[in-house]
Amino acid sequence: MTSYLVTGGGGMLAAELARALAGREVTVATRADLDITDQAAVDDAVPGNDVIINAAAWTNVDAAESQEAEATLVNGEGAANLARAAAKAGAVLVQVSTDYVFDGRATTPYAESAPRHPVSAYGRSKAVGEQRAMDLNPERTIIVRTAWLYGTGGANFAKTMLRLAGERDTLAVVDDQLGQPTWAGDLAGQLVDLLDTGTTTGILHGTNSGEATWYDFARAIFEEAGLDHERITRTTSAEFVRPAPRPGYSVLGHDGWAATGLVPMRPWRDALSAAFSAGLRDIIQK
Repeated sequence: MTSYLVTGGGGMLAAELARALAGREVTVATRADLDITDQAAVDDAVPGNDVIINAAAWTNVDAAESQEAEATLVNGEGAANLARAAAKAGAVLVQVSTDYVFDGRATTPYAESAPRHPVSAYGRSKAVGEQRAMDLNPERTIIVRTAWLYGTGGANFAKTMLRLAGERDTLAVVDDQLGQPTWAGDLAGQLVDLLDTGTTTGILHGTNSGEATWYDFARAIFEEAGLDHERITRTTSAEFVRPAPRPGYSVLGHDGWAATGLVPMRPWRDALSAAFSAGLRDIIQK
């Protein structure tokens, strides 16, 4: 039986992976259980596992701008530590990465082979993690980039919109950033399906299909929640300045899935409906 180690156990994706791997031999490790920046701890934890899914990450994009070394320690060297241990153990490492490794200036979907060109500290830290993982465990590392991830766990855009719906009459949401809202439940299922194909290496884009702006996404969330989507108004990135630059275009291409025998993840709007049925509806603030 394949044994799995999932890092980042306190996060949204790890919780969905635990559900997707139910009935299998899986260990979900929180940071308290396993600090991936500690090579000795990683070396103790990895042996005996066939697959390592690294869902641990520094995800505070804005804080990374002033704490890049700390972000890179987790996102870069943490990934390297896992890759080094996985190589010794003969294990497959799935390194979960991000659209932020690109500069966001494209006008057509980024191919899996597109050159990395991060423009934020967070993006640079994740790019380091990608490269280090592939260098240290080249035959058994899979990079899966995702974007605009949401779900019932952790802090994310969908939950924020539902919370603010109970606090404000209207919400201004940017309409000049384009991406792919992605349900963590779909991503977890896709990762498990991918591993079941026997794939051991490559770069894939794990996002729901289609595209939307944050404004589109917010209106869809309100619609699913039975709220008046006209309460969502448009604004621009220039009116909502944050420390870290946000990619203007974060649409990722999915051509790589053909080689695995799997189809890309379903359209984002269908996934959002499924997410509400699976529990997102339960967190609506009355």
